[in-house]
Amino acid sequence: MIRPLAISMGDPAGIGPEIIAKAWAARHSAKLPPFLAVGDSRAIARVWDGPTVRVSDMATAVSAFDEALPILSVDDAGEVTPGAPDVEGARCALHALELAVGLVRSEAASALVTGPVSKAQLYSIGFNHPGQTEFVAERCGVAGANAVMMLAGPSLRVVPITTHVPLAEVSGLLSVDLIVAKGRATARGLSRNFGIATPRLAFAGLNPHAGESGTIGREEIDLLEPAIAQLRAEGIDATGPFAADTLFHARARAGYDVVLCCYHDQALVPIKTLHFDEGVNITLGLPIVRTSPDHGTAFGIAGQDRAHPGAMIAAIAMAGEATQRRAQPAN
Repeated sequence: MIRPLAISMGDPAGIGPEIIAKAWAARHSAKLPPFLAVGDSRAIARVWDGPTVRVSDMATAVSAFDEALPILSVDDAGEVTPGAPDVEGARCALHALELAVGLVRSEAASALVTGPVSKAQLYSIGFNHPGQTEFVAERCGVAGANAVMMLAGPSLRVVPITTHVPLAEVSGLLSVDLIVAKGRATARGLSRNFGIATPRLAFAGLNPHAGESGTIGREEIDLLEPAIAQLRAEGIDATGPFAADTLFHARARAGYDVVLCCYHDQALVPIKTLHFDEGVNITLGLPIVRTSPDHGTAFGIAGQDRAHPGAMIAAIAMAGEATQRRAQPAN
């Protein structure tokens, strides 16, 4: 039986409902696999007048997909007003995420795609994870260090070794063990989800000029170099650390499959500069496939029919492709 992808709608006041609906409208031209939206059906009705169908099982979602957007409805967001996030919407987003993860973990759905959420709103209801990546990893029984947030576009893949933490804390959070764990998970994930037999991992230095031989900082010498040496001893093609300002031009990008960066913006600035409308967040190291569009809730344009669905379409396509690759027998 064909299993659909499950897409959690994200914050119902954000652009998640709109880009999911627009992705369904592009299902044929983008050659997307069947999927269903999980969330408040009223959030989609507020921003889209296309056909929808409420479903309660995956078989119905697949059979209805060609004619209408299937929705597994979570109607607990109160009155949904695009662009006006509130506590009820945060509870709805979390409920939808929990339900969507459960569908994939139980193998009722084939993969998970998560819509954008407001971390501030989630924190206000007691959400205690840095982001959806860590939440999904915990629900899958995977330690945080073994789950990797990779951002991928047509010409660049990046991994932030530390994620949603203050910049002042990055150096203290980096360790040889953490860098090695992220490197291992990245290499395995590229092989499993992208079919790259021998992934090439490049590491960015933390400091300007990659520390300039220790004169501008020692993190490269004390942390990155030993971690890279350990990964290479394990047979992983790891190189660096390189000065971050030399890593992202076209010639440099031809020399690696992914760059592992020390902190959030070091990774996300280049990927969003190159591929803002088509960047995908894929979590490596999980027993399930999980992707997400690489952008936020965009409350400022919600409900105005201005949201571009490119990243959501790319996230759905990547989830479908990764699921197919995982289903292939290992060589």
